[in-house]
Formats: sequence, structure tokens, C-alpha cells
Amino acid sequence: MTMDCLSAAEMESLRRLSSSVLASSIERFGVRLPNTGYADSTIRSIFEDRAAVLGYAATVRIRTSEPPMEGPSYYRDTTWWNHVLSIPEPRVVVIQDLDDPPGRGAFIGEVHAHILLALGCIGLATNGTVRDSNLIEPTGFQMFASGLAVSHAYAHVVDFGGKVAVGGMQVRPGDLVHGDRHGVQTIPLEIAAKVPRVAQAVMKRRQQLIGLCHSADFSIERLRTAIQETEDFSK
Repeated sequence: MTMDCLSAAEMESLRRLSSSVLASSIERFGVRLPNTGYADSTIRSIFEDRAAVLGYAATVRIRTSEPPMEGPSYYRDTTWWNHVLSIPEPRVVVIQDLDDPPGRGAFIGEVHAHILLALGCIGLATNGTVRDSNLIEPTGFQMFASGLAVSHAYAHVVDFGGKVAVGGMQVRPGDLVHGDRHGVQTIPLEIAAKVPRVAQAVMKRRQQLIGLCHSADFSIERLRTAIQETEDFSK
């Protein structure tokens, strides 16, 4: 995939921001509705204490409840690996489990986590489940999922390289994906390089409001005025 990528410095500036500050900063640009662009609370960080991850999305759709139409093994179809490698590094695999409900089986466990690491992936996000978390944790590979599963069941790839939906978050190949202990979201590429500057202003306003709450000169009226100034800043 040919696309304009951010510099290493720009990527690191974004990665260091918390997901909540990122979400508030993205809102300032008005490029999407505030209730879009992130996965809901059904998707959680499996390793909450790990540093944030940031990478470009490779997209896959799977099923786990029913056998594949062809082939006895969920390892048999490896063509999706080529799609993963077509995405610039660092890569985050975003996997939509199409079953209802999703997550009967885990597509990613110890072996597939190491395969993805070898393919330049730093993590994954899925509305399905994962397994072998105790074995994956030491590798540094991050996972965002709906939970853990015992078995891979009939996990198999249905298709890849298209738009997917994970916890209400729409993701296309090449989208920039950020995740930390609060969850996972996309960062619109057209504003990504500008977000850190706005994030600094967001954090400064936060600290000003917190400082006022602890100030000896605190009053309800001063707080109301400061909140109004914050709302004006957000427009």
C-alpha cells in the first residue's frame, strides 16, 4: 500500500499522548462526530499497564463458531499475511469477528501472536477473543479484545483488506490506530501531524481548571467563567 506516512518523531509524539487527551484533541478539529472513531467499552486492553501503541491498520474478518467452507485447519489460509505486509510499519491488526455473538473462539493465541510480531505488528484490536495471554504478555505484543477464550474453536479468515467494525469503531486499511489502558481509537491521518500541538493546549486547560479547584481564590463564579472559556476554546 502506498500512502503518506508520518515521520518517526510525529508518530512518537502521538503515541505518548493518552487516549483521552487524544480524543479531546481530535474533537477540536471537527472532522468527525465526537461519538465516533473509537471502540466502545466492550473492547478492553488485555495488558492495561503497558505503554500506548500506535500503528497502521491491517484489516481482517473472521468467524469462529462454524467450520470454514474449505480446509481443515485455521492455519491453512495464509494469504492474509500478504495484506499485513502491504501496510507500512508499525502495524496493528484489526480483526472483526462476524459471528453473533462474537468470540466463541480465539483466532490469536501464542503462535499467531509470534507470527504477527514477525510480520512487524505491535498489537491487535478485535471484537472477538484472544487466548494465551500469560504467554503473550512477555513478548510486548499488545491486545485489545472483548475477553479471553479457551479454544480457537473454528477460527478462520473470511476475508481481509476491507473496512471492518470493532466495538462500533470503523477501520479501513492504513488507518492510524492508537490504544492504551482506556481503549482504542483511530486518528484521522489528515490532522494527525497537527494533533500534538492541540493536545498541549488541551492539557494546559485541564491543569488550569484543576488548579482553580484547589486555589485559595476558588469560587463557583470563577469556575463558571473558566468553564465557559474552555467551551469557547473548544469551538
